[in-house]
Amino acid sequence: MTSPAVSTRDLPHPSREEIRLESVLHALSDPMRLQIARELAAASDELSCSHFDLPVTKSTTTHHFRVLREAGVIQQVYRGTAKMNGLRRDDLDGLFPGLVDALLDAAARQAARLGSGLG
Repeated sequence: MTSPAVSTRDLPHPSREEIRLESVLHALSDPMRLQIARELAAASDELSCSHFDLPVTKSTTTHHFRVLREAGVIQQVYRGTAKMNGLRRDDLDGLFPGLVDALLDAAARQAARLGSGLG
């Protein structure tokens, strides 16, 4: 599945070959997780969990990041005390060409139509 843990702070991620379309679609079916993915896609670098201002509790935010990571949508790594997040765009584009762009475009159009920052 994943390489052996180097430290207790390594987080499990699916390998590229383990990422499944239905898991990605499920992970992105929630408005909060879709917002996280949109922000990561727009960022030029990794973003810390504390960067995201989601209208949910810290434990719910942690759950959303875990779902995205376990589905293979994001990569999470510790840098010092911060948990940094990045969209696994290369893996997702390689497995499902055009999917990420189509979903992000649809989410942006929906947000504009509904007049909110959420997908």
